[in-house]
Amino acid sequence: MVTAVLLDQQTLGQDVDLSALTALFSHCTSYPLTAADQVAERCHNAQVVITNKVQLNRELLSQLPDLKLIAVAATGTNNIDLDAASDLGIAVINVEGYAGSSVAQHTFSLLLQLTNKARQYQAFIDNNQWQKSAFFCNLDYPMMELAGKKIGLVGFGTLGQATAKLAQAFGMKLLIAERPGATIIREERVSFEQMLQHADVVSLHCPQTKETELLINSKTLKLMKSTALLINTARGGLINEPDLVAALESGEIAGAALDVLSTEPPVAGNCLLDYQGPNLVITPHIAWATAEARQRLVDLLTANISTYIN
Repeated sequence: MVTAVLLDQQTLGQDVDLSALTALFSHCTSYPLTAADQVAERCHNAQVVITNKVQLNRELLSQLPDLKLIAVAATGTNNIDLDAASDLGIAVINVEGYAGSSVAQHTFSLLLQLTNKARQYQAFIDNNQWQKSAFFCNLDYPMMELAGKKIGLVGFGTLGQATAKLAQAFGMKLLIAERPGATIIREERVSFEQMLQHADVVSLHCPQTKETELLINSKTLKLMKSTALLINTARGGLINEPDLVAALESGEIAGAALDVLSTEPPVAGNCLLDYQGPNLVITPHIAWATAEARQRLVDLLTANISTYIN
């Protein structure tokens, strides 16, 4: 007899099938979202807590004597106090490998918006400007071809490798960055600094850790080409946001496209959201979220929990 609670079902979407997941338990209570002051009460009698982004800290976990397993419906576990869970004998599992195709696809969606000036040309159409054109097309917003360009990948796990495959299909050359600060450069990799200096596109696919936090900042941005583009579908905290705004405003780099910000949902006054330049594209943390990827996430989560229970 295993009881469970799902704290933030809404973050998985309404179109995923949870029947196999809930069938694992004698009783499973699901909530659309859970506020911080509701977590302790909702988890009080649960042996398994399933969460995507709800924060579970030491103070909270110490109030849950029945809790045996935290199942994170995501890859990142930075919302869980892992040390506290270990001290209290609570297992923590996450889900990996579900979003490679989805994230790679969105990475190139962002990149193509920058290189093909999709937003500017859509506005040209929406404002009825094509009808007024002196000739058959419009060349006001010069586009860039990806074939032959170098893409620098920071992080070469499932997501970085999936992005690399798409990049090669576009005819791009790969620069796989070694971990920042590394003294030994592995075969077929280049140093992080070399990658920044030579890449036409820099795409971030690494986790946010103490070593990678604010990895992109005024110092590292200065190493990049003035024609370079920055793509971030990983974590917002990898980038010093005011430094990036300054680089976009000054033309230190040519453009950036981001699916993540340092605080999500963002707070009013975020400098990137306030920036109105045409060389910045922002989407609301959706790279992982195709319908297929979300169902894979649930299916893998179900398999992981089933393995633990058995």
